[in-house]
Amino acid sequence: MKTYVLTVSRTFPKTHKRAGQETYFVGRILSELILSGLIDRNVAERLKINMDLFFPCNPKLHTCRANYELWAKRVKEIQEGKAILSIRYWSGKPYNSKQVEICQLDKNSGIGVQILFFDECKINKPLIADSSKTFILPSLIAKNDGLSLEDFKDWFRKYDLSKPMAIIHFTKFRY
Repeated sequence: MKTYVLTVSRTFPKTHKRAGQETYFVGRILSELILSGLIDRNVAERLKINMDLFFPCNPKLHTCRANYELWAKRVKEIQEGKAILSIRYWSGKPYNSKQVEICQLDKNSGIGVQILFFDECKINKPLIADSSKTFILPSLIAKNDGLSLEDFKDWFRKYDLSKPMAIIHFTKFRY
């Protein structure tokens, strides 16, 4: 079976104004997956993460990535039972350290993908382009991505917002 890897950052990237500070993405993802019943709390214990710190926080329901077409193809394979998604983080410096697996998501997880456009190529005008063509508050997308709106805007400020992005959902949640 194919395994697709999705790495999440434990710290803000060097291009972000909060470079080097903790993102808490691992705990936020775990809190959502534990509360959704997709993984057991012992995963957090194995990773030495105190989940009592994260259950009152906003969980990370999804991640936003460039290259919608690639992620849509991968998620379709996962939904068809032909692949799994391995969510990981870097143990140290990104791309120069070992990856640590948080969990694996399969077709039973509810994993999904939605296409995300930015109207007028502005980050304050996100549009989910499904059958409803729904405008979503940028603060809601940021919150569900585990970020404040300010951090979300700074994270994606160098992205080409004229190209569609993928919102990769870890559970059955959709906009």
